[in-house]
Amino acid sequence: MPISKCLQKSEPLWKGWDRKAQKNGLRHQVYAVNGDCYVGEWKDNMKHGKGTQIWKKKGAIYEGDWKFGKRDGYGTLSFPDQEMGKHRKVYSGWWKDDKKSGYGIQFFGPKEYYEGEWCGNQRSGWGRMYYSNGDTYEGQWLNDKPHGEGMLRQNPNSRP
Repeated sequence: MPISKCLQKSEPLWKGWDRKAQKNGLRHQVYAVNGDCYVGEWKDNMKHGKGTQIWKKKGAIYEGDWKFGKRDGYGTLSFPDQEMGKHRKVYSGWWKDDKKSGYGIQFFGPKEYYEGEWCGNQRSGWGRMYYSNGDTYEGQWLNDKPHGEGMLRQNPNSRP
């Protein structure tokens, strides 16, 4: 009697390759077509966990927490400084849904920065702004502008 063997269905090669290409867990450098680079943790093909993103076009670097492909949690954003030849910290603080949200410090220049609450990329809530001329505003902010109660301390040396 002849022995018959059932042929097992083999999986197409592309399915195996696709499964291996899925990004989950810690990965070394992953490059996008435009030259951007990401090193860090992934979940379901999205940046998720701790990681560093480098945008090639602007030269910007974000180091911090990610959640489902967006900056979420604590992180630092830096831009290249042509004069110094290295990166300059621009924002350090909390993010939610890819926007500054919660407590953070934004650096506008070497002597000008804001520290306080953020909501949707705008200064909102309590905060303190240090101006380059030595003035300081401390108080409430809304829609990226001083709003409500606050105090402006003017530097007497900056007045004519």
